[in-house]
Order: sequence, then C-alpha cells, then structure tokens
Amino acid sequence: MTADELQSLVEEATADFAGGDSDAALAKLARATDAAPDCFEAWHALAEVNFSLRRLDEALAAAGKAHALQPQDLFINTTLSRIWMERGDKARAEHYGAQARIQGWKEQLKNPGEQPSH
Repeated sequence: MTADELQSLVEEATADFAGGDSDAALAKLARATDAAPDCFEAWHALAEVNFSLRRLDEALAAAGKAHALQPQDLFINTTLSRIWMERGDKARAEHYGAQARIQGWKEQLKNPGEQPSH
C-alpha cells in the first residue's frame, strides 16, 4: 500500500465514522494498521474511534501504539489523557495532560504568532 493509498484509507475511515458507520471505519483502520504498523495517523484515528465508542481497552491499545511512534505529539498525549481520565486513573491522565501542555508550549515558542490549535 502506497503512502497516498494509506492516507486515503485513513481519511475514508474518518469520513465513515463521521457519517455514522463505525463498523466500516474500524475495518478500514484495521486494514491500515495491518498494512502499515508504523502509521501514526491510523493508530491515532483508531484510538479516537474506539474512544468515541467507549471501547476503552481498544482505544488505549491503539493510543499506546501511536504514542510509541510519536511520543512528543500533542494530540496523542491529549487522547491518552482523555482515555485514562475515562478509565478513572487521574494520575496517568494528568501525566499525559501535562505532556500535551508541554508540547503545546513548545509549538507556541516555535511559532509565537500562531494560536494553539487544540
């Protein structure tokens, strides 16, 4: 699968989920992560879809894969914070929330004229 095909598959899955077809979204994201286990975007999307479906174990597993690929990403740290909060682990939620804030501050320092996008 080419990078463009992979990106299209993740975008299609996101559109499926937004349109209410969770099963199609999950199937496409499974194909994407099977084809490219190092695709951060696919793992992050899989985490978000599962989180939205309240499938917290699956969300945490996918978020963990995404985080392993890009531990400094603001959005995956935010996702992990939300998952851990929902699971009732405030300490872990706060840890990832702090990591997200740090990444946000780093972005602000790199681009002082821009507003944070989260």
